[in-house]
Amino acid sequence: MTALGIDIGGSGIKGALVDFTHGMLIGTRLRIPTPDPSTPGALVSATLDLVNQHDWQGPIGIAVPGVVRDGVVRTAANIDDAWIGLDAAAMFSEALGRPVTILNDADSAGLAEARYGAGAGIRGVVLLLTFGTGIGSALMNNGVLVPNTEFGHLEFRGSSAEAYAAARLVKRDSMTIGWWAQRVNELLAYVEILLSPDRVIIGGGISKRFEEFAHLLDTVAEVVPAQLRNNAGIVGAALAAREDGS
Repeated sequence: MTALGIDIGGSGIKGALVDFTHGMLIGTRLRIPTPDPSTPGALVSATLDLVNQHDWQGPIGIAVPGVVRDGVVRTAANIDDAWIGLDAAAMFSEALGRPVTILNDADSAGLAEARYGAGAGIRGVVLLLTFGTGIGSALMNNGVLVPNTEFGHLEFRGSSAEAYAAARLVKRDSMTIGWWAQRVNELLAYVEILLSPDRVIIGGGISKRFEEFAHLLDTVAEVVPAQLRNNAGIVGAALAAREDGS
């Protein structure tokens, strides 16, 4: 079984065909720049170009940076505010001429990790936190997604969780990874009070440096790095499309 997964980000749109046997990409992963401004019309046109390059006629899953309810985008992060309130599933399906499933980008990565990566086979509550410019989140219970959690927006230390502990602080404020990890540890302690997760998965680009800061994280839950890296959003979007059509 195969589907096309597309991951829309603030700077790039990535897509690839996904084989569901092992959650592996088939062929070449293509990337095109995200249009600026990233209006609905411009993004749909760019996505159509990506789909045509794959010459794909089957189901498509698209991950977007925003809260999604029944295919309707409710918030927009790093894409134009004109997306808010739009039925993106209907719009993309009409423009692309085939079924399209829309979901939040962090949720997409969480689905992929739960099925094929660091959350596979784990019973109980699994929390994925992606650390980058902000903090994305995906929450699963026995492999079932609880969508649109947006834990990066939790009030924390007088601001938001992502203002306090996003990975951008390591570069922007020249914060050492040790100081940053201490902040992450504080955030994880707070999240454990709220959720009591059995496993926490650390994603985002900084997860490549997991061994540098893992020893600084003192949690009840087991903390592990994400396994699918930058392909997680693509794999999860394709998986969502497949399951919508099953």
